[in-house]
Amino acid sequence: MQHTTTRDGHRLAYVKTEGAGPGVVFLGGFASDMTGTKAVALEAWAKRHGRAFLRLDYSGHGASEGQFEAGCIGQWRDDALHVIAEAMPGANVLVGSSMGGWIACLLARDHPDRVAGLVTIAAAPDFTEDGYWAAFTEAQRLEVFEKGRVLIPSDYGAPYPITRRLIEDGRDQLVLRSALPVPGPMRLLQGTADADVPPAWATRLLDHVECDDAQLLLVKGADHRFSEPREIALIEAAVEDVLARIPG
Repeated sequence: MQHTTTRDGHRLAYVKTEGAGPGVVFLGGFASDMTGTKAVALEAWAKRHGRAFLRLDYSGHGASEGQFEAGCIGQWRDDALHVIAEAMPGANVLVGSSMGGWIACLLARDHPDRVAGLVTIAAAPDFTEDGYWAAFTEAQRLEVFEKGRVLIPSDYGAPYPITRRLIEDGRDQLVLRSALPVPGPMRLLQGTADADVPPAWATRLLDHVECDDAQLLLVKGADHRFSEPREIALIEAAVEDVLARIPG
């Protein structure tokens, strides 16, 4: 495991696999870390194929320093950009899972020189606004702004603290309200049994992106984890398809 420190003093952890480019970068989800099934499986795929690969933890996640509650989408985007610039400069294929799909879209829009193509898995762009905020009761909205956070039950462990900072910063990072150009091919993977990210979000993202080569694969019965062996195989196939379509 390697580490790097941002200009803001955040010490971030990452693991890089050496290999041929374009590299593949895995961007994890909200409150997840780089030891998850998808990240590790893709790393093994990269080693088999001699492909450069990078997995990382945002601040407040996994092995990186910082408090999760202090973070926000903009900071985690900057964390990802910092690690990519240091560990794997150039244009890479970004594989974004859930919130990582939002971060991948932000990087594609704002830093296209870093992006050769995208693969998203249950992408959750704008989820702070269209997911949490839209579903909050008036009491929850008041709690966020008066107390600074509200706790939301999670199927994956402890409740999620949804903070005022997360909501307010999220509004500065929205990608579905304005043009969203994507350099290179894009493959979107989405399970129909996803209880966290509605399949309609994947269709909305597909319709919204400005990309000459974008495809959506809906997988019947797959849930938000998208980590069963058949689903891992689909992720690997999507990455291979994107790599094969990159010019040069």
